[in-house]
Amino acid sequence: MPHKMTLTGSATGPLREYDRYVAFDMREKGSPSAPKGLKKSTFISYTVFVAKKAFNKTGLTKKSIMHEKILVQGEPTLDIPIDECPGEIGIICFQITVLPNKNDKEANDSKDKKEATQEVSKAQQEVVATKQEEKQNPVSQPVAKEEKKAAPQKKQLHTQPKGTQDIVSFDEIIVPEAFLKTRPNPMKTEEVIEFVKRTGHLDKPLTIEKETKVLKDGYRRYIVAKTMKMDNVPVVYDNQK
Repeated sequence: MPHKMTLTGSATGPLREYDRYVAFDMREKGSPSAPKGLKKSTFISYTVFVAKKAFNKTGLTKKSIMHEKILVQGEPTLDIPIDECPGEIGIICFQITVLPNKNDKEANDSKDKKEATQEVSKAQQEVVATKQEEKQNPVSQPVAKEEKKAAPQKKQLHTQPKGTQDIVSFDEIIVPEAFLKTRPNPMKTEEVIEFVKRTGHLDKPLTIEKETKVLKDGYRRYIVAKTMKMDNVPVVYDNQK
């Protein structure tokens, strides 16, 4: 049975097109040691063969494949004509994935954090303005009394995840727009959902501003709480850290 292989890197030669597939060359570092009498290998060259349909789904082009970092999973083959396989090992590709650029990811993360901070600041200003209006307008006082009556529901902290400071209504939490633009890792989100199914509560509390209820951290757990239709969620207050 052929041995499955995984390669990472960029193409070291131009993309070659054939009838039903495309091919390109890659290389990886060889073994630092070799059997006695054999020359040590500094690198191993591979020729990767990918079905055109699978290759087109990646969005790669003849130019971009030389610069993008990719991951290839497949099996070695001896069924390719030698003139089409200049590499030392021919690989039939089962899956090809374009890996994210580290610098781009860091830039996006920095931008999202900046936008989240701006959203929080804006929300805080709105809350302050609202409170000032409430002080000037006594008609709004009955609403405050109703909120105080709801306070006794914040209990049973011992049944919540470690570190929980309070339990608040899910509907009270304000999510900054910067979080809404992100998409949490589906696999990690599914793990949290399974944890909730087993225990009945989240694995960690959400981090929010105490006064504004603006979400500062834990957007994945917020998504899980929404998916599981949780009425209340455990929280820790950011200004008490």
